[in-house]
Amino acid sequence: MFKTLKLLFNKKNKDIQKRVLFTLGCLFVFIIGKTIPVPGTQGAVSDLDLWGLYDAISGGALARFSIFSLGVMPYISASIITGILQMDIIPYFVELKEQGATGRQKINQINRYLGLGIAFVQGFSMAFAFVENGTAVEYLKIAIMLTAGTAFLLWLGDRITQKGIGNGISLLIMAGIISSIPNMFIETFQSLVIGNESSLFLGILSFTLFVLVYVGIIVGIVYIEKSERRIPIQYANQTSSAYGAKQNYIPFKLNSASVMPVIFASVIFTIPSFIAGLMDSESAFAEFVSKYVNYTTPVGFTAYMLIIIMFCYFYTFLQINPEELSKNLNKNGGYIPGVRPGKETKEYISTVIGRITFIGAISIAVIAGLPIIFSSFIDTGLPSSVSIGGTSILIVIGVALDTYNQLENSLLNRSYRGGK
Repeated sequence: MFKTLKLLFNKKNKDIQKRVLFTLGCLFVFIIGKTIPVPGTQGAVSDLDLWGLYDAISGGALARFSIFSLGVMPYISASIITGILQMDIIPYFVELKEQGATGRQKINQINRYLGLGIAFVQGFSMAFAFVENGTAVEYLKIAIMLTAGTAFLLWLGDRITQKGIGNGISLLIMAGIISSIPNMFIETFQSLVIGNESSLFLGILSFTLFVLVYVGIIVGIVYIEKSERRIPIQYANQTSSAYGAKQNYIPFKLNSASVMPVIFASVIFTIPSFIAGLMDSESAFAEFVSKYVNYTTPVGFTAYMLIIIMFCYFYTFLQINPEELSKNLNKNGGYIPGVRPGKETKEYISTVIGRITFIGAISIAVIAGLPIIFSSFIDTGLPSSVSIGGTSILIVIGVALDTYNQLENSLLNRSYRGGK
């Protein structure tokens, strides 16, 4: 890490320094923008009972009813829809998937248009839910402003991806979550220490233990993100020698899907809550969502964990195609020792990916679920804001590691070219 920082501040890497500063500047614009309320509204939203998860992912923008209240969630929703359609459901999307980089570019374009359509519907719904006694024209204006906010964030994310460091959309989500984490620790301190009337010492001890557990969770996430399973491979023209032979392998991360399953699961859970928030709180659907599509209830918690595990498999196999990998190996004269090329290689790779994904999915689900258990199912005195803490820290650490790896690779490549 210190070596990377040393390279970053090297005078020879001014262009990378500019990219980092550009990224930080864009994130600063986002932080400022989410404090600006929608014109013509009161700004603050008090009742977020069914909208808590959405507000947490947007970094508190919804609580302020800011111009960035929708965040990039509509785009994530569109990505989920198109991702599912690529699973041999609609031939057109399957063809786009097989076209490689060109197909991905077209899919990204579809995601943006579909995301803006979803944003408009959600914006109109939010206006109807949070603005009392408004007219249809007022609701339409608010919907347009919220959609414009999402469009601006998508544009800002693209600029970060192209001219900055890291994935712009993921960094915007991370920045929103980071800005709300201090409030969680403040509320926890007030609950455990200031609100503890029996013993100040026990309150401080409880808060210290809470911080240590969070540090442990961060260490666990880093370990999971760095862990990988290496499958050794050999090539037909490679001579095996006891000395000097280079070992080739295919690395598979324990959690190949990174933070996407957690983000997808969070978005899936916000949709019913979003619809229920538009209805009367005593309606049958709102009561159903409150009891069964709420991760603070036993049934909702179980569903949330299962969705995370399911999306770990879905996104991993969306990224890694064992059949294509097997064909590429065979085409380049490579093979896995002890495994026949072709169908057996494909089945072997599928089995390995399935096993490591199971371990990674369970680990991610446990990390996301522990804060919910301790804040909702066990009387620990922790505030409700802690329940989203596991999901938040997973997203933050996952995105931070991906961004750091990209920065490190850029610096090392520049250093290597400079040395040449």
